[in-house]
Amino acid sequence: MTAYRPNMDWMLSDLAKSVPFTRYIVLLSADGLRMAQHNTAADTADRLAAACAGLQSLAAAVAAEFPKGDGRMRLVVIEVNGGYFYMMAAGAGAYLAVLADGQVDTGLLGHRMRDLVIRIGEHLTSPPRRDGAFP
Repeated sequence: MTAYRPNMDWMLSDLAKSVPFTRYIVLLSADGLRMAQHNTAADTADRLAAACAGLQSLAAAVAAEFPKGDGRMRLVVIEVNGGYFYMMAAGAGAYLAVLADGQVDTGLLGHRMRDLVIRIGEHLTSPPRRDGAFP
């Protein structure tokens, strides 16, 4: 029996509308499962979520090298030809990932992502799954 998981895609639309040149937005669990998406095909969102799980793990390994830190990843930013990738911790066991075109205002994007995480952080938490299902 699969437990009910509410559709959270609507929470991401405000971010896309408020930051021009935002391309894809994905909310994912720490183990790389897509929880919500905006302006993203399901297969693309699934690939991004899986890649983000690997990036989160690498970032946590780097964070563990800071003696006064807690070993947790808060933000990853990657600039590539053509755009930017942001991944931000969004609650216990959840991450918010955004791909944006090169023309995006990077400061605005980071700010709006942080606002979204603060505003609806309790909805962005991924509870532990039991037997492969969300509680």
